[in-house]
Amino acid sequence: MIISFQKTLRDALKKMSKEGKKSLIIGDEGNIFKGILSDGDIRKALLKGKNLKTKIKDIYNKKASFLYEDEYQEKIAKDIFQKKRFDIIPIIKRNNELVKILHWYDFFQTKRVSQNLKDCPLIIMAGGKGTRLKPFTQILPKPLIPVNNKTVLERIIEPFFNSGVKDYYLTVNYKAKILKAFFEELDPEYNVQFIEEKKPLGTAGSLKNIPKKIKTPFLITNCDVIFQLDCHELVDFHKTNKFDLTLVASTKEITIPYGVCKTNKEGVLENIDEKPTFDYLVNTGLYVINPSIIKYIPDDKYFDMPQLIETAKNNGNTIGVFPIDETQWVDVGQWEEYEKAKSRLE
Repeated sequence: MIISFQKTLRDALKKMSKEGKKSLIIGDEGNIFKGILSDGDIRKALLKGKNLKTKIKDIYNKKASFLYEDEYQEKIAKDIFQKKRFDIIPIIKRNNELVKILHWYDFFQTKRVSQNLKDCPLIIMAGGKGTRLKPFTQILPKPLIPVNNKTVLERIIEPFFNSGVKDYYLTVNYKAKILKAFFEELDPEYNVQFIEEKKPLGTAGSLKNIPKKIKTPFLITNCDVIFQLDCHELVDFHKTNKFDLTLVASTKEITIPYGVCKTNKEGVLENIDEKPTFDYLVNTGLYVINPSIIKYIPDDKYFDMPQLIETAKNNGNTIGVFPIDETQWVDVGQWEEYEKAKSRLE
């Protein structure tokens, strides 16, 4: 979990995702400790306009906490973990050479959890026909298509259930009876309720019908996207920054497979940029929403999430963006991505 300060934010995100870490030690040649980079540091940088090609050296914490090897005591380290809520503490020599990395779970034998999500329900938009996955969806609703040994729906729910989410609402229309029968047979450990759409209402329209008892921020996701992320951190991000709506956006690198010609005003060639790459943050279809936002959704009308976001913005609400790496999600709503998901997921 050590990375050079000469690497980019993209390199850091990929390493965090691959190793399942929230923080990386920044070092250079000779294993010299320079500082720490957290996933929070990366999010702040991206939201301030930095891009994935930005060097780590421009944003990492150069004043990160550490302990000297000759002063190390287990009790001191434990106290720091409890008071500061760090994920890691580096142990270094007086010449800044890295000796060891202490982890939260080394002392407490559990994954550090900032909050339980039992009061944060998840709404799954499962009313669509899944036309991109025909002919499977002519027989099964899209959420019940299998990805190896589990349905898409079970894989969607899994990370949220593991984070403590207990209540799930499914908006249903197409093949709703099959979805209901599936859960009757499954008899899950969590609570499932259905929100009926008499007609298709878009990716946001049926939210108008969520139970009035939901008074706290809730999660909403499309029914064809599977995530591997820290749900606690997402909800913490939303609440801490006092956003009204937070969308999860993924890093996406797009390469133009040709040489791109750049010309001056007279049409004279200045240079050819071979296979340039561009970095974007793309909407993944996962959101945290405050109940107060629901008032902008019209009754019984087709209304998509981009419309809700735009309306909320125009009314002075604050929209947050929670960046994740492209390896932390997969869209199984089209055949090409569905086949990739089968190879990525056990």
